[in-house]
Amino acid sequence: MELDKPYGNRLTGMVKNLIGTEDADDLMVDIIDRLSDGVTPVPDLGNYYTFIYKAKTPNITYDTNPLVAVTEYMPNGFKGYNFHWNRMRNYTFMEVVGQLYYVNPMEIDELKTIPYQNFVLNN
Repeated sequence: MELDKPYGNRLTGMVKNLIGTEDADDLMVDIIDRLSDGVTPVPDLGNYYTFIYKAKTPNITYDTNPLVAVTEYMPNGFKGYNFHWNRMRNYTFMEVVGQLYYVNPMEIDELKTIPYQNFVLNN
């Protein structure tokens, strides 16, 4: 991914327009629309990403809209610190729905305040 691209804060104005009753998936659609110029199929270590995820492991609770700092590659995916869980999580490429959306450092604090996490039980 081209990291020298001069991204500004593509989320400007989003937080101030929140009223508190927004659906997490609707917020995610707005977020990925705003971040669509920074898509990649494979993350770079040390960078931030958000994406849509559909876990394959049965009977676990997971976040369908994770916001992560990627820390390590694994054979079929990556490990990252999920800001919605406040802990490390593993992700496999086969369960990423679509692309990963790069989040630049100017946007991470704003994204952490948007309630777009969506915890579901995979059954």
